Amino acid sequence: MTKDPLLDYRTQFPALENCVHMVTHSLGCVPGKARDYLLEFYDLWHQKSVTAWNDWLPAVEAHGDRLGKIMNAPEGTVTIHTNVAQAMAVVASCFDYTPEKNKIVYSDMNFPSVAYLWKAEERRGAEVVTVEGDGVTVDTQKILDAIDERTLVVPISHVLFRSAAVQDAKAIAARAKEVGAHVVLDCYQSLGTYPVDVQDFGVSFACGGSVKWVNGGPGVGYLYVRPDLMREFEPRVTGWFGHKKPFGFVMGAQDYADDRWRYMNGTPAVAAVYHARAGADLINEIGVAAIRNKSLRLTGKIVEWVDELGFTLNSPRDGARRGGSVVFDFEGAEQVVDALNDRRFFCDHRPGAGVRVSPHYYTKDEEIDLLFEEIKKIQGR
Repeated sequence: MTKDPLLDYRTQFPALENCVHMVTHSLGCVPGKARDYLLEFYDLWHQKSVTAWNDWLPAVEAHGDRLGKIMNAPEGTVTIHTNVAQAMAVVASCFDYTPEKNKIVYSDMNFPSVAYLWKAEERRGAEVVTVEGDGVTVDTQKILDAIDERTLVVPISHVLFRSAAVQDAKAIAARAKEVGAHVVLDCYQSLGTYPVDVQDFGVSFACGGSVKWVNGGPGVGYLYVRPDLMREFEPRVTGWFGHKKPFGFVMGAQDYADDRWRYMNGTPAVAAVYHARAGADLINEIGVAAIRNKSLRLTGKIVEWVDELGFTLNSPRDGARRGGSVVFDFEGAEQVVDALNDRRFFCDHRPGAGVRVSPHYYTKDEEIDLLFEEIKKIQGR
């Protein structure tokens, strides 16, 4: 077999020495350097006290640009939040609804947080239109047909969490543009394993988090705002860091910053920014194109195993339409996943979907075989 150059990066993940990690779609493996960066955060706090903010705030900006590089976002267009729900709440608070322009269009296969947040906008006069999927994919044409002149916002997932099916973000953004609507693209299940180019897609906003494919751990969500829209909106979800002069402590109405800080709110979770740095640096060093090529090869191997064992495939069979995960189901799957996790073969199970497994750039080919051989043992085959 040809040497896999991406395995040279495996040494950056000491935790892989005693497990088979197939759960990056849920929680990426922790890079060893994350510990060093957390210590750096502690040392700054310890040594500089309140003046550590002189280092911390530039670090928040730098991490926005670090993530922005992965999605081809211009510098200065990505802000850091704690999670997707917070980032989308900021976006939702930018809009007002009128009878002529009040529709929100999204799929029933979005992540629940997204659905909860946008459904709640009905209290402010929005009309939510939900496009039904088939459990694996969502017909792009159905989404395009649902977008009309009354549509204001289209919050969609780039890669669906239940099935890893890829949605045509560019086509949906083009249709939204025709009617003056804004696409909010959730890149949580794509950024770091599937190519994301927010400029090419033409979306107004993009968001996601570092927990999964960028191996950053919890606490670091992100929000991209298209440059031409940066000064257009005044988010109601705001705070002192959204002010032009946050350390001026001026009372009264918000005086919004003119740059990306306009979309910030309260104090950022700085420690999380530090531990998230290592994973994002590695993605930028390797490049998503190389990661995607390996992902296609390994997920294809997983599909072959699924077929061989007679399981039900709940992801697209066509690799071009599939993200970094493969989802499959069989009788007793949830119990098998519990047993696998007890044995340190890490994966997960989702109701109505099945077993979710995901190799990443640090995965060995033979670990795919080890996982399915372990499933066979648990099933008594």
